[in-house]
Amino acid sequence: MSQVRFIEVSADYQGQRLDNFLLRELRGVPKTRIYKALRKGEIRVNKGRVRGDYRVAEGDSVRIPPLRTAEREEPSSVPRRWAGLLEEQLIYEDQGLWVLNKPSGLAVHGGSGLAVGMIECLRKLAPEERFLELVHRLDRDTSGCIMVARKPAVLKSLHRLLREDRVDKRYLALVAGRWSAKRSFVEAPLKKNTLKSGERIVRVDREGKAARTEFSVVERFDTATLVEAKPVTGRTHQIRVHCLQAGHPILGDEKYGDREANKQAADLGLKRLFLHAAGLSLSLDGERLSLSAPLDENLEVFLQRLRK
Repeated sequence: MSQVRFIEVSADYQGQRLDNFLLRELRGVPKTRIYKALRKGEIRVNKGRVRGDYRVAEGDSVRIPPLRTAEREEPSSVPRRWAGLLEEQLIYEDQGLWVLNKPSGLAVHGGSGLAVGMIECLRKLAPEERFLELVHRLDRDTSGCIMVARKPAVLKSLHRLLREDRVDKRYLALVAGRWSAKRSFVEAPLKKNTLKSGERIVRVDREGKAARTEFSVVERFDTATLVEAKPVTGRTHQIRVHCLQAGHPILGDEKYGDREANKQAADLGLKRLFLHAAGLSLSLDGERLSLSAPLDENLEVFLQRLRK
């Protein structure tokens, strides 16, 4: 580009993150150069400085400075392990939506030292897709159902459904100890904190944001309980912290779990956090969707060992 230009955001891209909007509009411009332009204020929205996570709105005017394209296209950097797994984990597809069974250990997006996450992998694996956006998020070590919008209008509709609590999401968690059948919910405000080491952690705090999770017992074992969790609100690490608050941390949770319980579970073969987004249901464009994602092999084998 040799001169500044202005792009008006159409209704199709309402609600999309600015950095993703730019990555599509500025194909060929290195990703690092786009983020540098954002940090320096060269790229502006409605004449103001914004961050990459700003959600664009219909009618926004985006200022684009002269930016040089890369001499050659960046090579694909999708790790072979994730490329193979993701191609096998599609559990639902239509013209506007993908639902995948996200594997444990894969972050949903890059950042904080991670070159690529699930959404970056999908974009590289399916370059013909003009629009791919995360509808919601899962923790890196949590597996299960995650929605990816293929159209801006679908993303907008799903975000509205999430805000209105019209998406029913259910998780399976294996927790330490005997969960009481009388405890059907945990309601405790949550607040994000940053430790001196730089690690981010969520704690119950009266000054935090309201949070509620509903629970029901699925199966009992000698030293653990498999519970179904329904997050009524959608706070960071909500289910993990609410289980800890109830006195029953999730097995395999290195951040909020019990060290001795985790060691015993590891000795029996548990290799990951036992938290899985097992299913979701919603109505989209008049169609009712009820989807489920099976547990991975490690979790299934671990349950079988507990049953024995």
